[in-house]
Amino acid sequence: MSLQETPSGERVHIGFFGRRNAGKSSLVNAFTGQRLSVVSDVKGTTTDPVYKAMELLPMGPVMIIDTPGFDDEGALGALRVEKAKQALNKCDAALLVTDSTEPLHETDKALLALFGERRIPYLIVRNKCDLLDALPKETAENVIYASAEQGTHIRELKERVARLTVEEASPVPLAGDLVPPGGLSVLVTPIDSAAPKGRLILPQQQTIRDLLDHGAATVVVRETELARTLGALAVPPDIVITDSQAFAQVDALTPPEVPLTSFSILFARYKGDLCSAVSGVAALKTLQDGDTVLISEGCTHHRQCGDIGTVKLPHWILSRTGKDIRFAFTSGTEFPEDLSPYRMAVHCGGCMLSPRQMRFRQRTAAAQGVPMTNYGMLIAYLHGILPRALAPFPDAARLLTAQNEAID
Repeated sequence: MSLQETPSGERVHIGFFGRRNAGKSSLVNAFTGQRLSVVSDVKGTTTDPVYKAMELLPMGPVMIIDTPGFDDEGALGALRVEKAKQALNKCDAALLVTDSTEPLHETDKALLALFGERRIPYLIVRNKCDLLDALPKETAENVIYASAEQGTHIRELKERVARLTVEEASPVPLAGDLVPPGGLSVLVTPIDSAAPKGRLILPQQQTIRDLLDHGAATVVVRETELARTLGALAVPPDIVITDSQAFAQVDALTPPEVPLTSFSILFARYKGDLCSAVSGVAALKTLQDGDTVLISEGCTHHRQCGDIGTVKLPHWILSRTGKDIRFAFTSGTEFPEDLSPYRMAVHCGGCMLSPRQMRFRQRTAAAQGVPMTNYGMLIAYLHGILPRALAPFPDAARLLTAQNEAID
C-alpha cells in the first residue's frame, strides 16, 4: 500500500492548536513544505480544520491538521472552536502554537489541560522566535522555539514531533492472529445495492491485506456462493468472516465446527475495546418506551434505501424489544460529547477512525454511564448467534458468558 493509499484511520494524526494569529497556519505550511493553509494578519482566517497527508519519519504516514483559533469569538467563532475540539478528539499528538513574544495565555493553558485530559502527547511551539532579541538558554523538555517566517528550527521541530510517544495503533492484528500461517479463511462480501461499484469496501480490503501479510490464504465469495465454496474446499477453513448484514444466512450455511465472526467485530477489537462493546450489548434488554438509542458511524456516505445504520438496525431493535424506541444518528466527526439524552449507543466498526478516536468515544460513553456496543455485535445478538461470533476471542466470549449468567 503506497503512502497516498494509506487510509486516514491508519495514520498518526498531528494537530496544530492555539490562539488566532499565533502563526498556526504559517507553521503548518513550513512544516509540510507547502502552502496548505491560507495565511493572513486578519484574525480567524482558518475557519475549518485543514487536513494534509504526508510522511514523517520515523512515524510513517501522518495526517497534519490545521485548526481554527481556540479563542475565536461570537456565534460563528463558537462553531469554529467546536470544530477545533472535534479535531482534537482525532489527534494522536498535538502542537500548541504560541507567540514567543507573549506569555502563555489562558486559552493556551486551557488547551494544555485538554491535552492532559485526553492523554495526548504534545509539544509547545514558541513561534515567531525571530522577533526575540535572543532565545532562552534553557527551555522545558516539551518546548521548542521556532519561526515559520524564517524557517528557524523547522527541521528540529519535525524531528521532535516524530519522536513523540503516540498510542500504539492497535495491540492486535486485524485478523492475522486468528488463522495459522498457511491457513485458510473464507470472507463473505455481499454485493448488493449498498456495495460500492467496482471495488470492495475498506474493512474488506484491509482484512484481506492483513491475512495475506500473516501468510494466510483467503477465498472471497458472496453469500450466494458460500455453500458451494465450502463444499468444494478439500479442508474446512480456519475461519469464516462475513459482512454483518449477512450474519444469519452465513451462520446457517457454515458448519458449527468452523469459527465464524464478522468484519465489524474484527474492527471493534482492532480499533477499540472489544470487551467494552460486549458489555454494551446487554443494554438492549433494559430499553424502555421513550428511550433514545444513538446510532453512530465514523464515516459519511450517501444513505440508500435499506441503509444498515438508519433503516435496518432500528427495524431490528424495534422488532426485538417491542418497545417504542427513538433513534438519533451521527456520522463522521459528529459524535456528541454529551451523551445524557441516550440510553444506549451503537457504533460502526470505525474503519475510518483512528484507534485513539474510537477509544475516546468509548471512554466518553463509559464516563457518562451510557452503554456502547458495535454494529456487528448487536446484529449477531439480535440473530441469536453472538456466542458463536465471539468464540474466536476467548476473553470476550468469557465475558459474554458471565454477563448472560448474571442476567439469567
